[in-house]
Amino acid sequence: MDRAELTELIATTRAQKGLTWSEVADAVGASKEWVTAGCLGQMTFDAAQAATLVAQFELPTEALKLLQTRPHRGSLSTPVPTDPLIYRFASWSACTAPPSTSSEDPAGDRVNLSMSGRFLPDERY
Repeated sequence: MDRAELTELIATTRAQKGLTWSEVADAVGASKEWVTAGCLGQMTFDAAQAATLVAQFELPTEALKLLQTRPHRGSLSTPVPTDPLIYRFASWSACTAPPSTSSEDPAGDRVNLSMSGRFLPDERY
């Protein structure tokens, strides 16, 4: 099993069990956003969190180590992303750093991104 297969198994099992990401996050003891990203392969869980997920999703034991493995970010399964938002971020990354400003925040400094573009309505077929 590789990380992509594990991600698919988690998504399928979550849907079959009727779990929400909030319920999964509550069991893990972390924010919904962070746990969702982790379950989708973009974050690393510690041993206790990984064990909780293995039990909650009834995953094979090999998943325990995969959930604790550092993700490889920045790679996509297709050469050119097709989602408009991801495509724009990928374009920014390929060409230059996006214009941004930073601001201090008690919970950790934040980066503000600004995006402007022409609206292209969906075509009907």
